[in-house]
Amino acid sequence: MALLSSCFGGDELSEEAIDALSTGGIGQILAKTVTKPWRGEDFVPGRVGGTWYDVMREDPKSFNILMAEQDSATAAVVRNMLDYLVDWDPVRREWKPHCASFEIKTDEAAGTLDLTYTLRDDLYWSYYNSEAKVPVTSDDVVFWYNEIEGESAFRSSGYNGQFLTLEDGTRAHVDIEKIDDKRFVFHFPRIVAEPLLDTNRTIAPRLDYAEAKRERGVQGVLDLFSVDGDPQKIPSMGMWFLTEYTPGQRMVYKRNKDYWDKDANGLSIPYIEEQIIRIIPDENTQFLLFKEGQIESYLSRPEDLDELLNKPAADYTVFNAEGSLGASFWTFNQNPKHRDTPQYGWFTRKEFRQAMSCLLNRDRIASQVYRGLAEPKLNFFPEPNPYYNGEIKLEYLYDPGRALALLESIGMKRDSSGTLRDDRQRPVTFDLTIPSESTINADIASIIMTELSQAGITVNIRVVDFQKMVEQLFTTFDWQSMVMGFSGSSIFPTQGSNVWPSDGNLHVWYPLQESPATEWEARIDYLYNEGAYTLDRDKARILWNEYQEIILEQCPVIYLLRPRSFRALRNRWDLSNVYYDNQNGLEATHIFLKP
Repeated sequence: MALLSSCFGGDELSEEAIDALSTGGIGQILAKTVTKPWRGEDFVPGRVGGTWYDVMREDPKSFNILMAEQDSATAAVVRNMLDYLVDWDPVRREWKPHCASFEIKTDEAAGTLDLTYTLRDDLYWSYYNSEAKVPVTSDDVVFWYNEIEGESAFRSSGYNGQFLTLEDGTRAHVDIEKIDDKRFVFHFPRIVAEPLLDTNRTIAPRLDYAEAKRERGVQGVLDLFSVDGDPQKIPSMGMWFLTEYTPGQRMVYKRNKDYWDKDANGLSIPYIEEQIIRIIPDENTQFLLFKEGQIESYLSRPEDLDELLNKPAADYTVFNAEGSLGASFWTFNQNPKHRDTPQYGWFTRKEFRQAMSCLLNRDRIASQVYRGLAEPKLNFFPEPNPYYNGEIKLEYLYDPGRALALLESIGMKRDSSGTLRDDRQRPVTFDLTIPSESTINADIASIIMTELSQAGITVNIRVVDFQKMVEQLFTTFDWQSMVMGFSGSSIFPTQGSNVWPSDGNLHVWYPLQESPATEWEARIDYLYNEGAYTLDRDKARILWNEYQEIILEQCPVIYLLRPRSFRALRNRWDLSNVYYDNQNGLEATHIFLKP
């Protein structure tokens, strides 16, 4: 779980400035940028060399793969040293081999499915400045699946995904079996629509983790590869070695010359020899570093665009991408741990949540926070999802009058002073927790607070760092309402197996339910499971339509906006292999220096 990274903030705009960001104004901005989504083009061969200078906002909490599930900075570091089994081609809409090829066999009579993976022969765990290479084998995948993800004590986000609900309502486990050093098979007790999605995973090393677990148990695994250790002792089978980490200052990566993915000339990617990543939390400082030529790339805030696009003889190119597929959201804690609080009684009423959506002024947020370069997210699934239905939209849009009517329907009314009170005459007030990493969070929270105050509701903004939010979500459940977001987007309807089913450890508003707390959550569980097992697209569409309708009606999460993004890259790099779009983000794995 990670916060969305394309976050912008800014001062309130005048009416004239807002008018300037009408369709025509946005058109002028786009005319000064490059539109270059990836459409399946082959990469041209490049040349090795150069240092890539960049920034990240915060220090990682660990270099541990398991810890990366709960910390975005850790995940950003760790994924540079790992790789995954198969790849999804968004252009051809099909799966293709990556680190492994695959074969699917179904037994219609038994209603079961086997998915066999075969790892490439040229995958190795290696270390910086060492000639030793340990082959990646089936043991790595089997160990991680069974002994890390598969043990509930580790609280891995992959745990729930190992179980399927059978037609009789019982739960059954998806087993993994080693065939030989390069082949392993997943045995599904029921035929599923997307077995590759369900099993595609980052390949993690058995090497040190198995020893740590054997000698020191769960805590030994969690303590492995702390930020206090030598990063050069971390095995890599990805594009990079982490060679240096200075807390609060920088990280250094070196190219893995033995990485398996090679170009037409036999050169391994990446072509860049070295990455130096400075740790700079402040967005203004990041922008200054880019203007001074000290970093290679900059994800622009809207307030920086005018300066970026109108600089004479600029030594960079600005790419644009349409509105992101995902969006941050506003959610309310419905965990019965807080059943004795007034907030619990309010948050568990759908009319209250619907009213909050009617008080969310998305147009104001678009104008003031994103400067017109965003649009409301009103659909649940994004357009690339095969079950996206443009006609299924959120109905609870900005309408203070409707919000007050909804609140009155559950006994909430404004007193003579304008304060909203519930049916027991308690003033309606609650906390809104936001992460501290970006100015966008404070800007959005301020607008929410202002809009709700006009309805007589008091909102107390609580700013916490990301790791504290993770602790609140996974461990203490000590929060009231929250603005947050997940990385990625639901290209497939069954993505988010730890979020949408009621027993998920990241079922944000009330995780880890032993049984569904509400009838609508029970129905969501049913639709999610049945949709996952329905291969007939027409029949599945009926299930997924109802699924989307229920979530948008119940408002357990209230989506905000889809921001358009702009990224500038230095022209000292050859940009032939660079692509930028709202599904893949920045594709720069094959970037190389100009001669």
